[in-house]
Amino acid sequence: MVAEDIAVVVVVREYNEKTDSDAVVDAESRCDAGTAGKLSLYTHLMGDPLCRVRHSPAYLMLVAEMEILGGREDKQRKEIVGMIRGCLKMVTLNGKLPENDKHAGVQRTPATKIGYILGLRVSPSHRRMGIGLKLVRRMELWFRENGAQFSYIATENDNTPSLKLFTTRCGYSKFRTPSILVQPVFAHRIKPHKKVTIIRLTQNDAVSLYWSRFSAVEFFPSDIDVVLNNKLTLGTFVAVPKRSYDQNSWPGTAAFLAAPPASWAVMSIWNCKDVFRLEVRGASRLQKAVAKTTRVMDRAFPWLQLPSVPKLFGPFGLHFLYGLGGEGPNVNTLIKALCDLAHNMAQDHGCGVLVTEVAQHDPIKAGIPHWEMLSCDEDVWCIKSLGESLKDLMKSPPLTSLFVDPREF
Repeated sequence: MVAEDIAVVVVVREYNEKTDSDAVVDAESRCDAGTAGKLSLYTHLMGDPLCRVRHSPAYLMLVAEMEILGGREDKQRKEIVGMIRGCLKMVTLNGKLPENDKHAGVQRTPATKIGYILGLRVSPSHRRMGIGLKLVRRMELWFRENGAQFSYIATENDNTPSLKLFTTRCGYSKFRTPSILVQPVFAHRIKPHKKVTIIRLTQNDAVSLYWSRFSAVEFFPSDIDVVLNNKLTLGTFVAVPKRSYDQNSWPGTAAFLAAPPASWAVMSIWNCKDVFRLEVRGASRLQKAVAKTTRVMDRAFPWLQLPSVPKLFGPFGLHFLYGLGGEGPNVNTLIKALCDLAHNMAQDHGCGVLVTEVAQHDPIKAGIPHWEMLSCDEDVWCIKSLGESLKDLMKSPPLTSLFVDPREF
């Protein structure tokens, strides 16, 4: 029990980048400690607690600080025991009709301002004290003050405490269930598809292509130009059948879309490795030995194209594939060719895995190489109204495509 001359107060305040960094990193490490004997995923923030939101158009980080007043020493003691991050952006949401805008000949669905919550953490020794609820409500207040109409979060389908907090106590509703697909980066290089040509687009062509073909896709960001021009975007690539176009004959987006080949696909790559690192902890010696053996065999016999487990038991980087889409009967073959290119680029950059997230029933899902054991077939997105009614949004069926912003992964 707490002595009568001691007062304990939890204060939610804005994160101070100059004074709170070390304390937040320490608190995050306690939250990601995992369970003894079980595999767990640890996130290395690389000394920057804001790394997951820093590239968003508007963001905020809050911390929950426990203040202990009094006691034998009769002095104030403070400890950061929780944190939450949030960002604001304009996106396309389902259920709204497209309208013409200033870009001649292009119809766009009206954008909606939404807030996204991520990185909610509470120290294990301070859970079940209402701290998570305080952090969420304070973040929602910031969303409202800045004109957001909705707030949404993403969590694993087996994260029962998180789902219970948001759906039971915070008033969120389950909304979408996309799939997170993870492919290891092997020791061998993947051979390019002989019947596919891949073209690297200029930033202007990439922006034009996404606006022309993807602006009605759910959660498409209105500032896609900022995303594509960010230094962490390593490029946007279009795959087409051999002899239809090449790098030198590419006519530009407008001409390409006016007379496209029978099938085509597009993909962009985001470099998460320079933002944060991941690490799988809790592996047994046998699991580590088996993984190492697969890498040795892959390196020794690269012509066999043997699948191998990368170095996941120490800090590793990843590339995130976003904006995947396309058209035509052979689109999945072209998607596969783009993913193979991304694999080899990730290998050049020393990454451990490739990750993407797509709508659960998106047809292109079948063309994306991934390991089921590393992937999550049902990530859960929950949404809450901060003003506008959820009725129309909730009754509209999910579209087959979903745009996942790489800045929030």
